[in-house]
Amino acid sequence: MDLSHLSAPGTEIALRVTPKSSRDRIVPEDGLLRIYVTCVPEDGKANAAVLKLLARALGVPKSRLAIIRGQTARDKLIRVLD
Repeated sequence: MDLSHLSAPGTEIALRVTPKSSRDRIVPEDGLLRIYVTCVPEDGKANAAVLKLLARALGVPKSRLAIIRGQTARDKLIRVLD
């Protein structure tokens, strides 16, 4: 899935995360992205998996992505940094 149009610095991306899924995938839905990851939501493992999967889809390094809202929630807001 090509999401490179969302990789501009300052872009904010709304996500709904589902941990403990059967496979990692991204599904666009109603103005947000649903991200499914196989990791469990413990010790930041699911958040790390989300950033890794999203970075790969955007074509940017993980270090350019930051969770700005929803660190411990299913609904998150991610910002693409400079």
